[in-house]
Amino acid sequence: MHTLANPRRRSSTKALLRFSLLVALHLVCRDLTFGETEPQYGVAVSKNEMLTMRDGIRLATDIYLPTRNGQPLNEKFPAILERTPYNKDGGVPDSSGHIPPSPAEYLVPRGYAVVLQDVRGRYKSEGHWLAIKNDGNDGFDTAKWIGSQPWSNGKIGTIGTSYGGATQHALAIAGAPFVEAMVPIDAMSDFGHYGVRHNGAFELRFFNWIFTLGNATGTSNALLATARAAVPAESAKELLDLGTHTAEYIRNLPLRPGTTPLKFAPDYESWLIEAMRHGDYDELWKDSGASVVDHITEYKDIPVFHVTGWYDSWGTSVANMNYLELRKAKKSLQRLIVGPWTHGGETRSFAGDAQFTPDAALRVDAWRARWFDHWLKGADTGVDREPPVRIYVMGGGDAHKTAEGRVFVGGHWRNEQEWPLGRTEYMPMYIHADGSLSAVKPANERPLRYTFDPHNPVPTLGGNVSSQGTLMTQGATDQRCRPGFWLCSDSRPLSARNDVLVFQTKPLDQDMEVTGRLVVKLWAASNCPDTDFTVKLIDVYPPSADYPAGIDLNVGDSIVRARYRNQLSKPEFLEPGRAYEFTVEMYPTSLVFARGHKIRLDISSSNFPRFDVNPNTGEPLNDNRRWQVAENTVFADAQHASHIVLPVIPTAR
Repeated sequence: MHTLANPRRRSSTKALLRFSLLVALHLVCRDLTFGETEPQYGVAVSKNEMLTMRDGIRLATDIYLPTRNGQPLNEKFPAILERTPYNKDGGVPDSSGHIPPSPAEYLVPRGYAVVLQDVRGRYKSEGHWLAIKNDGNDGFDTAKWIGSQPWSNGKIGTIGTSYGGATQHALAIAGAPFVEAMVPIDAMSDFGHYGVRHNGAFELRFFNWIFTLGNATGTSNALLATARAAVPAESAKELLDLGTHTAEYIRNLPLRPGTTPLKFAPDYESWLIEAMRHGDYDELWKDSGASVVDHITEYKDIPVFHVTGWYDSWGTSVANMNYLELRKAKKSLQRLIVGPWTHGGETRSFAGDAQFTPDAALRVDAWRARWFDHWLKGADTGVDREPPVRIYVMGGGDAHKTAEGRVFVGGHWRNEQEWPLGRTEYMPMYIHADGSLSAVKPANERPLRYTFDPHNPVPTLGGNVSSQGTLMTQGATDQRCRPGFWLCSDSRPLSARNDVLVFQTKPLDQDMEVTGRLVVKLWAASNCPDTDFTVKLIDVYPPSADYPAGIDLNVGDSIVRARYRNQLSKPEFLEPGRAYEFTVEMYPTSLVFARGHKIRLDISSSNFPRFDVNPNTGEPLNDNRRWQVAENTVFADAQHASHIVLPVIPTAR
């Protein structure tokens, strides 16, 4: 082993802030990081230990251990395990370009052994990559090895974000030994429902993920070395340059085997094509390795802190599925925190065009260590006595334009006893043929018809996306096209398109908090055997000095593929012209729609490239040869009362 420098404690001074803001921030930070310990140890690391799995495949593993005065210690420590596809050596930037530090830098000086491992088939580990499929057994075998080491006290905590969250769920489903607590952040999970497939549609961010070989970077990347060694130089160059041409291939779907340089990375090509063509929710998705809701019984009964954001690409899976089902089924403490974050954006206080209060950013290292200090060291940090849910309620800001060009949305943290909130008043808001959205049920109003041309889809502007590359933006985004946005040929708002139906309230006469699940009940028809219907909830800001034309910020969105309107496991095609009821659930939110704002619901049939475009022909998924223009109809009458159900939180008296 070689010894690393003992990290210095970082000091933070906020002397220039007003006293009231300082006190407020102190109280919030105390709630989130109370009991932070001081660093006591140095760090020694053993790089690239090759751990042998049950089938003989060896996985590259780094072990970081505490030292004192540069010398190894004859002591036992709890271990923190992170299994990642994103290079255990670091060097892979997040969505904002920031390269996060190794978790060992914070945890080891505070008395933890840290084990970082490249998952199978990634970077320096052997074997073939297959999304999450092997991570249950590999996680089990790794945990078993850790528990047998002389430096282990027999207790393991797990960490990781996104795919690293999925590896945690996989080892919990496998019942990995010695694992006592977990913190899966923005965890990839239940992805046959949301995240990869989405109510039958396909989330194209995974197309970009695969075309960049899973965000592969770094000279040590075994993927790149393998590509160069396994195929001719020109072919390898084509493969390595593939990510720069993602937009071209997405514009010319479907993707067929062997038709792109992705054929030189067969593990990645076969997974992508199977995921794009396999819409039916069956054993492929149930046994994906991280389908929590399908394996509640097998899931190990341990404390789990579930983390997500209102603009995270896994928000529904984390909050509405994993947390809810595990809390009902397990005795161990299940905890949920939801911030105003995009995917992987927990350390930031903004999401796209929206700026929140400074305390919206989470000090992940200190907050996470507090959780593990209790469960792995037995310290009384108070985590077991706190309310089970903590949410950031967006809104309340004065909507000025910040120095960074964002709109100040504002917000505040709040503790809750359950999710969804027990005091919720569910308010149906009905669409009307005149474009209004109100609590008044429609009478016999005319249906609304529009043309959906799959060759001219509605462009994606923000939302719950990740791995988006240059294709789309994350988070809250003004719903107006602008130069530089992909697919935007002008500066028109999306509301000006003929294939977008817009319904909005009158300006609100008082603030309205909407916190919880966002469900749309839509009555619609098509002249095609299959089509899509999309929904988007928008906060419409009035004109101001900083925003003379106002600003339209997206809150949530979703889609339903018509053939899967009744059940995901079995497609049922449409009878042309017949009215059907569709249930479309967006990701959850918590937002105060301010007095003077309007609540808007947009309905269309595409949101591209957030979702793949339906050719409307009813052909097999990702294997169509034809495209058909659809004439789609949305109903707003007494017998077919299309509406959104808003989870309104009553104002405290």
